[in-house]
Amino acid sequence: MVAASLARQAWMYPQLKLPASGFPWAATGWHAPKKLVVVGVLVSGLLAGIGLIAGLEAVRRGARAPIRLILIAAALVVAVLAVLPPAGSTDALDYASYGRLLVLGYNPYVLTPHAIQLADPGFATAVPGLWKDQVSLYGPAATFEQYLAARLGGDSPARIVAWLKLWNAVPFAAVAYVADRIFRQDPARRLRAHLLWTANPLLIWDVIAAGHVDVIAAGFGVLGVLVVRPQKPGMTHSLLRAAAAGALIGAAADFKINYLAFGLGVAWVLRRRPLAVAAAAAGGLAVLAPTYAWFGAPAITALFAQRNMSAVDSFYRLLDLNLPPYQAYVGIAAIALVGAMAILLMWRLPVGDALHPAVRPSLALSLAWLFLWPYQLPWYDTMAICLLLFYPASHLDWLVIARMTIATLANMPGNPQLPPGPVLTWIDQFDVHQLAPTVLGVAVVALIVLAVTNRWGMREDAAVTTVGAPGLIKPRKW
Repeated sequence: MVAASLARQAWMYPQLKLPASGFPWAATGWHAPKKLVVVGVLVSGLLAGIGLIAGLEAVRRGARAPIRLILIAAALVVAVLAVLPPAGSTDALDYASYGRLLVLGYNPYVLTPHAIQLADPGFATAVPGLWKDQVSLYGPAATFEQYLAARLGGDSPARIVAWLKLWNAVPFAAVAYVADRIFRQDPARRLRAHLLWTANPLLIWDVIAAGHVDVIAAGFGVLGVLVVRPQKPGMTHSLLRAAAAGALIGAAADFKINYLAFGLGVAWVLRRRPLAVAAAAAGGLAVLAPTYAWFGAPAITALFAQRNMSAVDSFYRLLDLNLPPYQAYVGIAAIALVGAMAILLMWRLPVGDALHPAVRPSLALSLAWLFLWPYQLPWYDTMAICLLLFYPASHLDWLVIARMTIATLANMPGNPQLPPGPVLTWIDQFDVHQLAPTVLGVAVVALIVLAVTNRWGMREDAAVTTVGAPGLIKPRKW
C-alpha cells in the first residue's frame, strides 16, 4: 500500500502536479507497471482481511503480541502515508475542489467543481470527472476544513489534499490513544482494539492513504459516545457530560450527517432523564445550527441528494431494483429495512460494557444503517469499527471485518479507469458486480441469524452489565 501510494503518479488518475518543495512527496521517476500495482494492492487487501480475522481469533485464544512494536509500526505507516499523494480513491480531490470553490468565493453547495474549469483552468486538471457536476454532499464543518486546507495549499491540488490527509491522521491517532488508555489494564482488549483500529491495514488504506473525511467524524462521534457514563450517587456533572456528548456528536454530524445515529444512541441511554436529553440536544444544536445557517438552505438540501442511489457493489443490485420503475422505491424499502434491523439489534444485541452504556445503542443503529442502506462504501465502516473498539469481542468483529474486506477489494485499486488487461478487468467486474454484492447480502443474513439465535460468541462475563444505573440501562443477562 505504501509502495502504491509512493508510485501514485505512475498509475493513478487524474495526474497531480506536485509542488517543487515540501510535502506531498512521491517517487516521480518510478514508473511502476500498472498491472503490478493493481495485483499488489488487491493481494494486500486480501491479506489484510485474512490477517485481521486470524489476529482477532488468536487474541480470543489467548495470544499476546508486543503492543509497543505494533504502535511503532502503525505510527510509521500512518506518518508515511499521510505525506504521500492520495491513492485508492479520488474523493480527496473532490474535497480539494470544494475548498478551492469556497476560496474563489463560490458556495460549493450551489456550484459544482465544473465551475473551476472556468475560474481556475490550471486547477481543473486535477478535478475528478466522476463528481465534477455534483455539489458538495458533506457537512459544513467538512467544507470549512476543505476551505482551510485550500487556503494553506493555494492553487496546488496536491498540497491541499496533503493538508487534509495530515489532519486525518490526528483523529486517527486520538482514537488509538483513547483506546490504549482505557484498556491499559486489560491486555486482551487492548490488543484487540489496536488490531481493529491502529494496525488495521484496511482502515489505514481507506481513511489515511485515500484521505477520506470519515475518520474525523468517527473521532468526534466516538468521543461523544464515550463521554456518557452511568449515573452514580452524588454525580453533579451529568448534564454537563450530556451537553459535551451532544456537542461532540454534533461536530461529527457536521462532517457526515449519518453520525446523528450516535446522538440517537445517547438519547436512548438518557431517555429517562429528559433534562439530560435536552442538554445533549442543545449541545448538538449549538454546533450544527450556526454552520448550517452560514451556508443556508442549499447545505440542508444537499443532505437529501443522491439518497435514492445504490452503490455498484450493493446487494440490492442483485435484485435489479436500481432500474426504473423500481429505483424510486429502493429508498423507501431501505428505510423500512434499516428501521426493522435497528429494532432487532436494539432488542437482541448484548449489553456489553457497563462503563460506556451509549456504545451498544449507537452500534446497533450504525450496524443497521451500514448493512442495509443501499449506498455504502468501505470507508463508511469506520463508523462501526470506532464503536467496536469499546464493545466486547464477539462474532460481530469477524462480520464487520469481512464486510470491510470485500467492499475494499471491490473498490481497489481506486482508479476510475478500468484495470489494465482483460484478466484484471474480468476480476474487477466479477468482484464488483457478483462477489461483493453476494458477500454483503450474506453478511445481512448472518447478522439477522446472530440476533435471532442470540449466538454472538461473547463471553458471559463480558456480556453482563454490572452497573444498574437508574434511568439509564437495566442490568440484563443474555
